[in-house]
Amino acid sequence: MPLPSAPQPDRDTSDPGGDETTISSGTFQAAIGRSAAIWADLPANPQRYRVLTGDRPTGSLHIGHLFGSLQNRVKIQNLGVTTFIVIADYQVLTDRETADNVAANVREIVLDYLAAGLDPDNGRTFIFPHSHVPALNQLLLPFLTFVSLPELDRNPTVKEEIRAAGLRTINALMYTYPVHQAADILFCKGNVVPVGKDQLPHLELTRKLARRFNERFPSQPAVFPEPDALLSETPVILGLDGGQKMSKSRGNAILLKASADETAKLLKSAKTDSNRLITYEPESRPEVANLLRLVSLSTGQPPEAIATEIGDGGSGKLKARLTEALNTYLAPLRARRAELAKDPAYVAGVLRRGIERANAEAESTITAVRRAMGMVYET
Repeated sequence: MPLPSAPQPDRDTSDPGGDETTISSGTFQAAIGRSAAIWADLPANPQRYRVLTGDRPTGSLHIGHLFGSLQNRVKIQNLGVTTFIVIADYQVLTDRETADNVAANVREIVLDYLAAGLDPDNGRTFIFPHSHVPALNQLLLPFLTFVSLPELDRNPTVKEEIRAAGLRTINALMYTYPVHQAADILFCKGNVVPVGKDQLPHLELTRKLARRFNERFPSQPAVFPEPDALLSETPVILGLDGGQKMSKSRGNAILLKASADETAKLLKSAKTDSNRLITYEPESRPEVANLLRLVSLSTGQPPEAIATEIGDGGSGKLKARLTEALNTYLAPLRARRAELAKDPAYVAGVLRRGIERANAEAESTITAVRRAMGMVYET
């Protein structure tokens, strides 16, 4: 049966700028409206939605992942939504010459997922690496015919990835990253993708690819949904250097699996400023605001109230408060992770079941694609 479409309030069906992949103000506002409508509808109608989300296996996940995406995924899963979580192992090759540690990194990410509360035993949550789903990757071929080189070249998210990695030579997989991501989303007929604002250009291209395929090869029902963004209310978590997004590659992250002592040591090096009076002013004091926000996320207390409590105690008191709050908050997760790490067979089973389901979905989709394109030759 066809997957129901998400509700579409104030739907923006225009294609501003022709092949542009940047996000206009109108498109962004439309995405916000659709996201709000989905959040309102999810508890009542979880069966209407199919979520695709995931990560590249470049190492263990950090607290930015936890507060920025993992908690959202668990919330969505617990509402009863079918959720596919792709471990994008092929994408490691976009900015690295080898994949020597990918297998170990995949296992580490699965441990982080499970410790954070993702539950592959519920029959609705499936975790898989896209390298093990051939029909998913086969979608790249027709999708690439619907996107131009200038369109890929203009994608701001790809530009940022290239800049952050310091790449001098750009391989073709990096340029086609958004198309591969579209295959990840659409192979399972995903109609909702939890993202931050910085990922909207990727998702907008996915929406355009779905639309262009359906227009070129019409069928009833349409082969692909146009997926909507499910925007998180959590702001970007800055790294310990205070100047950019938390990232393992930038050396400014606290891993979920870090010990309490390691966390305390890392937080001592976190950048603040010279003003002893602690105030929550995200625009003028981003480093201090970031630490206050982390305390808030760990305790549920408003950052303004935490700032008032610390007063003129300075950065030392702020960091001590954050160390206590974060280690207390992460203690149960870290304990679960340590237990799960003792059972590698369970982790392998999670991936095996996820791969089996992903392959079944992908085969069904590629069959529908071939039928729509008139490429079914069996008599």
